[in-house]
Amino acid sequence: MRRLGDLEAEIMDRLWTWNRPATVREIVDDINKTRPLAYTTVMTVTNILYTKGWLLRGKQGRAWLYSPVRSREAYAAALMEDGLGESKDRPTALVHFVENMSQEELTALRKALRNVSRQGKADS
Repeated sequence: MRRLGDLEAEIMDRLWTWNRPATVREIVDDINKTRPLAYTTVMTVTNILYTKGWLLRGKQGRAWLYSPVRSREAYAAALMEDGLGESKDRPTALVHFVENMSQEELTALRKALRNVSRQGKADS
């Protein structure tokens, strides 16, 4: 999975944060609170995200409403998987990754591993 570009990430961040479909106008107006950006630029990048499969869109009147296909967490997980895939020694790369985790993250990882283990046993 390719990392999102700066404007792509900015658009996706708003949609993930809002957790509802939004129009390009809403996205542009929010971005313009912090920096000027043309409507056509945001419209083009939003359409590119749709074409790449990152966004769903549906018509509401004359405007398109956009919503994310996957969650922010699913995107982050895919990036971690890609990063891990860059190593020729995945187990060692995983150890390095875990060594840099906070205690809270380690607790969450242990819980996730227990849940996955339970699911595997239930599926058997």
